[in-house]
Amino acid sequence: MARLPYVIPEKAPPPVQETFAQLATPLNVFKMMAHAETNFRPLVRLGSSILAQQKLSAKLRELAVLRVTSLSGCRYEWVQHVSIALLMGATRLQVDAIEKSDIHAECFDAVERRVLDFATEVVRDGRCSPRTFSSLREHLSPREIVELLVAIGYYLMVGRLVETLEVEVEAPSEQVANQARKWRPT
Repeated sequence: MARLPYVIPEKAPPPVQETFAQLATPLNVFKMMAHAETNFRPLVRLGSSILAQQKLSAKLRELAVLRVTSLSGCRYEWVQHVSIALLMGATRLQVDAIEKSDIHAECFDAVERRVLDFATEVVRDGRCSPRTFSSLREHLSPREIVELLVAIGYYLMVGRLVETLEVEVEAPSEQVANQARKWRPT
């Protein structure tokens, strides 16, 4: 049971109701975020922009998100993002390797390994080593690197919220997964 009650969308203040109306599905994480009324809309917008508008490859983003959730012990975000990662081109072998912390497994190519190393160092150390940064810089543009950092930071924050408040894990949202399918670059 969650440590705080979930916001009931229909009983929320009008700006919060408007934000809920724009969501594919009112997941528990959103029902908890909505307590921060003035932050709710910007948080949802940021999450949506990460999923829909970044230049960074959706597959690389989702591999990094899974690494972040694995390292931070956030089962909620892990459950929600496995299906998105698979839709974005990650393989079951890659998902399983991240779950086992085998981020140098042969199922990852060199760029994917660099992204996973980068995510690992940022989560564990709050920054990455010069060597890791230089290696990543060979493959990603400045925009993609900053977008990767924004995604890492966002999912760390969301993970802390859901873990601290013991937000209950629901089944992955089919609607969110369907939206993710549309976001896949062609």
